[in-house]
Amino acid sequence: MSMTIDDVDTVVRALATVLADEQILTGKADRYNRARVPAPFPVHRWSERLPDLVVLPTSTEQVAAVVKIANDLRVPVVPRDGGTGLTDGAVPLRGGILVDVKRMNQVHELDLVNRTVTVGTGINMLKLNEYLAPYGLFYPDNPASYPCSLVGGRIGTSGWSLIGSRYGHTRDLVLSFDHVLPTGEILHVGDGIGGKITKSSSGYQLKHLFMGHQGTLGIATKATLKLFPKAEAELSPFWSFDNYDDAYACTGALARAGVATFAGAVLFDEHKVAYLRRDDEAYIPQPTDVRALVCAVMYGYDDEVRAGGRRLFRIAKEHGARYLGDEISEGDWAARHDRYATPLHGRTKDGQVVPMSWHCEDAAINYSQLPSVTKAWHGIVAELRRRTDVFDDWGMFAYTQGSTGADYLTEIDIGIWEQQLDDRAWELWVNAKRDIARVSIDHGGSISACHGSCREGEVDLVPEELGRGFDVMLDIKRTLDPHNIMNPGKYHLDRAYGPGRDGEGG
Repeated sequence: MSMTIDDVDTVVRALATVLADEQILTGKADRYNRARVPAPFPVHRWSERLPDLVVLPTSTEQVAAVVKIANDLRVPVVPRDGGTGLTDGAVPLRGGILVDVKRMNQVHELDLVNRTVTVGTGINMLKLNEYLAPYGLFYPDNPASYPCSLVGGRIGTSGWSLIGSRYGHTRDLVLSFDHVLPTGEILHVGDGIGGKITKSSSGYQLKHLFMGHQGTLGIATKATLKLFPKAEAELSPFWSFDNYDDAYACTGALARAGVATFAGAVLFDEHKVAYLRRDDEAYIPQPTDVRALVCAVMYGYDDEVRAGGRRLFRIAKEHGARYLGDEISEGDWAARHDRYATPLHGRTKDGQVVPMSWHCEDAAINYSQLPSVTKAWHGIVAELRRRTDVFDDWGMFAYTQGSTGADYLTEIDIGIWEQQLDDRAWELWVNAKRDIARVSIDHGGSISACHGSCREGEVDLVPEELGRGFDVMLDIKRTLDPHNIMNPGKYHLDRAYGPGRDGEGG
């Protein structure tokens, strides 16, 4: 529900008291370019998800001033960082002001003694690590979107890292941050009041409350991050298997091997192998006897990586693995971020190649449940594909969340022919996502391990997954955001307000 021209003019005049003219954008291109994310949406309905204007703040104080004005005028606010999210957290559902944080990209402090860095949340992890490299340090938050996602977006989604089994994920690596509440107040959150403390038992642990909320509780503006010595050695062996069961058993054994340098293991199923073979996107050769792939990753000092590598190679051999060689292993791991920069294509049932967007549904699934979840998810997508050529099954992978291998980021990748994604196909997709989420819950998992679950379909099951916890979410939302200005329409949080109170019926 967009604002009128007069409303926009009123907001612009108010914002001009705290921002320069060039920090306030109202042009069509400025608004359209910041309404898009990788997750698909029917192109013919794109205009329904536009901000009314965009602002480009450069400091915490400017963000706070913008949010205070929005709260006073009852105007929706949507934070946008890198715009790489897969659950529409950065997409405006009700117009309003989009806060683009990319100009808040400064390095404020590098503490070489305590190994921390304090940065504006608009900084990119790739650029941050280029800055840190001369000091022999790095920030190991490493998602698939590493070249283009920003620190603030990682906080807003409580992101997941490809090497998290060694170094931890975003929730572990962000020590503290300044956060602008929906009222425009500034809050510092971390463990205790110290900006560089990793553990505190003073009061409630608020840091995690303000991570992963998809912009519904405010905007992170400046963060202090944990740093590590840049790894001296990296080892990323790829192995092939002639059946899924052996690959699955091997993945579990690698995760439980107790290797200190272990950074992660990933299992690719037969559908994923078939996709890679068909479209020749991987460096991995795909002879017909390959039915599954496993990759393990190690980071650390050279001598410890060598020792750990020998142990993992021995385990892989015991499970019938065939090593694919150094060139393939190094090349494919080096290409792990390419999906965010490479055009993708799919195929119809009769084999026609068509342009498709990449999308995925993810969950946190215990290791013991992976085979049955894999089978159920493929069945859901097979039914989609039976009904329309808009969808294509691009396979599944399961990736360790931590060094014990207790649960896995489990993801099914789906090609979507977006130019053909009309309302009927969209309804099929929403229903399929709801079914995929149902499988996750029924198998004792969580609907999302990293992307979030505030899109149509899976979001409908969030209250069921969280139970009484969802009621607490509503209480928190209503308390901190009394006028429902902060990213309204997400996570069914409008239920906190009721009919006629700026929420679902307002």
